[in-house]
Amino acid sequence: MQTTDGKLILQRLPQRKRELLRAWDAADEYLLSYLNEQNLPTARQRILIVNDSFGALAVALSRYHPCAISDSYLSQEATRINLRANGIDPADVELINSLDRPQGSFGLVLIKAPKSLALLEDELIRLRPHISAETQLLIAGMIKWLPSRVWQLLERIIGPTTTLLAKKKARLILAAPDPQRAAPKSPYPNCYTLEGTDYRICNHANLFSRESLDIGTRLFLRHIPASPQAKNVIDLGCGNGVVGLIAAEKNPSAAIHFVDESHMAVASAQENFIAALGADQPAVFQVGDGLTGFGHNSADLILCNPPFHQQSAMGDHLAQRMFIDSKRVLKRGGELWVVGNRHLGYHQSLKRLFGNVTLIDSNKKFVVLKVVKE
Repeated sequence: MQTTDGKLILQRLPQRKRELLRAWDAADEYLLSYLNEQNLPTARQRILIVNDSFGALAVALSRYHPCAISDSYLSQEATRINLRANGIDPADVELINSLDRPQGSFGLVLIKAPKSLALLEDELIRLRPHISAETQLLIAGMIKWLPSRVWQLLERIIGPTTTLLAKKKARLILAAPDPQRAAPKSPYPNCYTLEGTDYRICNHANLFSRESLDIGTRLFLRHIPASPQAKNVIDLGCGNGVVGLIAAEKNPSAAIHFVDESHMAVASAQENFIAALGADQPAVFQVGDGLTGFGHNSADLILCNPPFHQQSAMGDHLAQRMFIDSKRVLKRGGELWVVGNRHLGYHQSLKRLFGNVTLIDSNKKFVVLKVVKE
């Protein structure tokens, strides 16, 4: 990425051969260009960066020792990698997750608009105690990801806004904090009762289908297997943890491992599991990069509802990586169960990888598939 200070080396995570997508977008470029034109940040301003996709903003502004908040483990790992790749000490940027509270107040707040409006609302509410009337708050995003509700949220929670002219299909919004504006109470987490059970399921703001069970998971839950020989079960891409929760109910002697790259997802899964089954039920909750860190031949059963997008980029590359890693981690005779949209064609890639695939159930939109490691 070209900046006024020179070129930066930036990469996305997870790494792919022949990567076609950049680790930054035109909104990052617009924001950095605007800061340079306005001679910002000033020497005395503390900087907070929110939703920096892969660290482009943190790397470019690292000499100001910013604090950067993200819900994404992959985003934070990419930031560390990109800092090192540009000869910068990772300690120059303070990385905290979406549920941690930053310390003190900030004079300059830079927000990349997330795809989830609920996440943006939660972030703005959490920011309120850390900004003042003197804080300069800027939000940047590609026009296609900036619906009118972004302005509504800013004006309701922060204060009046000014919108700059679009550049390269990117938009920049300035919000002036109004200290007289009453801070709203956060509506998150959202909770509902899991159908057919007494379990109360609560979801932090960045969770998919926060207010009810989504139809893909509903189909999957009907088929969660009971396997007496299963001692280690992984809910891969666990979201709010309902799949692992039902797996624990059907396999009470198994240890359930909940894994997701979202801090809010793993926190939701842990809270839901303990509320339903208690703290004594064996379970491990891990924010991380898929099955990285799991040993070869260490799992008996992996349950997976894979994502088909990463931030604003659509595709099945995350799912394919989950399948490849599952083959490594499963014991011989171990099973991978997957639910996914029919049109994604997961059965073809699973058959190529494992040599077998069984259709367990399907409807007009989703399929449930099982493969066995031979």
